[in-house]
Amino acid sequence: MIEAGTTVAADPPPSAVRLPRRRGVEFSLIVVAVLLSVYGYCAVGLAQHGTVPPGAAGYGSGLGVLALLAHVAVRLRAPYADPVLLPIAVLLNGLGLVLIYRLDLETPRDQAATTQLVWSTLGVAFFTVAVVVLRDHRVLQRYTYVCVVAALALLTLPIFFPSVNGARIWIRVAGFSFQPGEFAKVLLAVFFAGYLAANRHALAYSGRQVWRFTRLQLPTGRVLGPIVAIWLLSVGVLVLERDLGTSLLFFGLFVILLYVATGRTGWIAVGLLLAVVGAVAVGRLEPHVHSRVEDWLHPFASIDAGQGPNQLAQSLFAFAAGGVTGTGLGLGHSILIGFAAKSDFILATAGEELGLVGLCGIFLLYALLVERGYRAGLALRDPFGRLLAIGLASILALQVFVIAGGVTGLIPLTGMAMPFLAQGGSSVVTNWIIVALLIRISDSARSQYDGTAAP
Repeated sequence: MIEAGTTVAADPPPSAVRLPRRRGVEFSLIVVAVLLSVYGYCAVGLAQHGTVPPGAAGYGSGLGVLALLAHVAVRLRAPYADPVLLPIAVLLNGLGLVLIYRLDLETPRDQAATTQLVWSTLGVAFFTVAVVVLRDHRVLQRYTYVCVVAALALLTLPIFFPSVNGARIWIRVAGFSFQPGEFAKVLLAVFFAGYLAANRHALAYSGRQVWRFTRLQLPTGRVLGPIVAIWLLSVGVLVLERDLGTSLLFFGLFVILLYVATGRTGWIAVGLLLAVVGAVAVGRLEPHVHSRVEDWLHPFASIDAGQGPNQLAQSLFAFAAGGVTGTGLGLGHSILIGFAAKSDFILATAGEELGLVGLCGIFLLYALLVERGYRAGLALRDPFGRLLAIGLASILALQVFVIAGGVTGLIPLTGMAMPFLAQGGSSVVTNWIIVALLIRISDSARSQYDGTAAP
C-alpha cells in the first residue's frame, strides 16, 4: 500500500531496439557466389581443353572487384538492406558469364563474354550510383508522369529502325546497339506504382456495379481511361514492334499492381480477358507473331517436313539430353540451337549441362530474389513503395516465366532475355538497376523498425 504524499518513480523508458544490419552475412554470401562462378569458369575450361582457362584469374578478380564495390556501396548507404539480394544478383550474373563463355568456345567468330563483362561493369556502376544517390525511394513518386513520357519515347524509338530477327526492339547506331524497352519497363513500374498509389481508393470503391450479383465495379471514365490506354499501349507494342514478350510483360505488370492496389480479384479477370482478346487478334493477323504461335503448336513440324529441327525443337532436345544431373559444364551441344543460343535459349544450355537439378537451383534463386522483393514491399507503410517493390519483383518473375515457358514449349516464344543469364547489355544493366531499387526499398523497410536509426 502506498502512503499519501509518497512519490512513485516512473518506469524507465524502454531501450531502443537495434536491428542487426547483417552486412557480414551479405559479404560471406558474395564470396560464395564469386567462388561458385570461378569454379564454373574453370570447369568449362577443363571439360573443353583439359586445363584451367588462362583467363580464370582475371575473370575471378573482375567479378570479385565488381561485387566488392557493390557491397561497399550497400554497407555505406543502405546498411539495413536485405543481405540476400546482392549475392543472388552476383551469382546469376557470374553464372551467365560462365554460360556465355562456354558457348563462345563453339563460336570463335562471335565472342560475347568479354562484352557481357563490360556491360556487367556498367550495370554495377549504375547500381552503385542508384544506391548512393537515391536516399529515399519516395522521391521517385514526384516523377510519375515524367517516367511514363520517357517510357513511351523509349518504346517508340525502335519503330524507326530496321527490324532484327522479325522484331523492332533494337536501336543500332554506328555498331552500338541497345534495347530501349528494357529501360522502359523500370520507368513504367514507377508510373504504375505512382498512379495506382494515388488512385487506389477510386479504383477499389467508386464507380458502377457491372452485374447485379457480382462485386466488380467499373470506375469512372477519368480513372478508367489510363487502364484502357495501357491495354492499347501493350497491343500497340505487339503490333508495331512485333514484340510479344514486352507486350505480355507490360500488361501483366499492370494487372498485378492493379490487383495489389485494389485487392479486387475482378480486375485480374478483366485483365486476363483483355490480354487474351489482344493476343488472339494479333496472333491471327500479324504474320511474325502468327509464325511463333504455329511453331509453338507444332514444334516438330519442320522435322516432319524434312527441313531439320527448328530452334524450339533443338531446345527441347537439349533439355532431354541433360536429364536429371546434366552432361556437365562444357560437355553439351546446345550451340546447335543457332543464333539465339546465347540470348533467348541460354536456359537450354543450363538445362542440358546442369540438368534438372541445376535448373531447379537457378529457378530457386529467381524465386528467392522475387520473394525478397515482395517481402520488402509488404513491410513498407507507404503505398507507393509497396507497389514499386512488388512491381519490380514482378518484372523479374514475369520475365522468368515468359522466357522459361517459351524455351520449354509451355507458351509461344517471345524473344526476351533471361535476367542476368542471357547475353544482352541493356538487359543486364536494367536488372542491376532493379536490384538497386529493391535494396533501397528493403533498407527503408527494415530501418523503420530500428529504434536507433535516424529518421
